[in-house]
Amino acid sequence: MSDYEQFIEGIKRKTGIDLSLYKEAQMKRRLTSLYEKKGFRNFVDFLFALEKDRDLMNEFLDRMTINVSEFYRNGKRWEILQKKIFPLLLQQNRRLKIWSAACSTGEEPYTISMVLSNYLPLSQIHVMATDIDENVIQKAKLGLYPERSLAEVPTDMKSKYFIHEEPFYKIKDDIKSTVTYKKHNLLKDPYDTNYDLIVCRNVMIYFTEEAKDQIYHNFSKSLRPGGILFVGSTEQIFNPSKYDFEVEDTFFYRKKQ
Repeated sequence: MSDYEQFIEGIKRKTGIDLSLYKEAQMKRRLTSLYEKKGFRNFVDFLFALEKDRDLMNEFLDRMTINVSEFYRNGKRWEILQKKIFPLLLQQNRRLKIWSAACSTGEEPYTISMVLSNYLPLSQIHVMATDIDENVIQKAKLGLYPERSLAEVPTDMKSKYFIHEEPFYKIKDDIKSTVTYKKHNLLKDPYDTNYDLIVCRNVMIYFTEEAKDQIYHNFSKSLRPGGILFVGSTEQIFNPSKYDFEVEDTFFYRKKQ
């Protein structure tokens, strides 16, 4: 067994996270640079240290998960969500059940609420947001963002839903209250059901084909018939019917009714 395989086994035992389901070359490169920076010689030494040092384990989890996010990322897609997808879903149900999966530091679920606020009062909006990394969940709950994260936010939304506290922007409490956060591992934990909308963007590119297949099947089971899956701009599903999906628009998939 190679030292990387031993590392994978040890991490799975310790955290429940199965690194073998992530693309190996990318993951190895990321983790090698981390352990070298910390002064370790190999994966086995690094694992030994991780098992003893909670702060190091938290840093490792941060490095392992990909936390690049911004509000209204790929703005044209959010425009389609606002002008086409939400009107479609609201015709069928006024109380939408929404999940932002692998939500990182909160930009995505808060964007969902902002877009939906064009149709519903905030008191009627509820988004479940999940991530594997407790550290990013804490940052999301804090709701404090650098200006670059807001580059795509429409001006009216920026003034309505943010407070400028130099050098940061703070998301207002009324938007914050629309989102509930919890820890969830897409590759291991059970999925809730009957969602109208699942948003999972710019995460699947890091998984192996087998892991993607498993997640898409689970998303399909989690959506109600007619529900929508919204994926990232590099994550087109080329065989949607395999998962009981039909193309609703580019990067939007509807579960067959």
